[in-house]
Amino acid sequence: MLAERRHRLILRALRSGGPAAVTDLSEQLGVSPATVRRDLVKLEEEGLLTRVHGGAVVDEGDQPFAEVAEVAEVRAPEKDAIAAKAASLVEDGQSVLLDIGTTAYRLARQLHGRRITVITGNLVVYEELADDEDIELVLLGGMVRREYRSLVGFLTEDNLRQLHADWLFLGTSGIRPGGQVMDTTVVEVPVKRAMIKAGERVVLLADRAKFPGTGMAKVCGPQELDVVVTNAPVDAATRSSLEEAGVRVVVA
Repeated sequence: MLAERRHRLILRALRSGGPAAVTDLSEQLGVSPATVRRDLVKLEEEGLLTRVHGGAVVDEGDQPFAEVAEVAEVRAPEKDAIAAKAASLVEDGQSVLLDIGTTAYRLARQLHGRRITVITGNLVVYEELADDEDIELVLLGGMVRREYRSLVGFLTEDNLRQLHADWLFLGTSGIRPGGQVMDTTVVEVPVKRAMIKAGERVVLLADRAKFPGTGMAKVCGPQELDVVVTNAPVDAATRSSLEEAGVRVVVA
């Protein structure tokens, strides 16, 4: 079972049945307790649940599949520092391609009033910038993933093949010590790869939680990156791999 589906089922179980033990979730999903624990850590990092002794709970006031904008409030000062540094790279008149994810949303908030073009399949980014008349806004087509407020699929990839952006700001589930960019959601990987081909310069946005990397699907190697913007010192092995590939590491 893919991680994305497990995460949906875990949240559904907690919202319908209340607090649940790791062993109970393990039996329901047909996976090991260790896998459930990793899923709970990931979902807690995203602000979607709270781990308790032996299990997890979702606040009663939470709505199904919390808004990405709300999840973006988790570690918000760190993400804002990364976003501000990333925004400083962009000059007026340039085009910017924004990936899905919460750090990309925080970056969009830094771009208000800039005379630039923003291209995205991130619906929260679209909603954030829709009323800003200074920004030329291009929304990619595709299949709507409601719980992640994003557009994916072959239509999205086809749109990207027809576009070029001065900057791509890419999100990730993590970076491996060898510099490989990983993702936990398989359906997003082809879109991310299409974005990389459409971007003149590729900037990876990665907060401290992304080192070392997690995720089963490789998006790209370090040679396809130009810049990594992070908020913490990168471990020696990863920094060495990035520097060997000519990637500039910027600490916000």
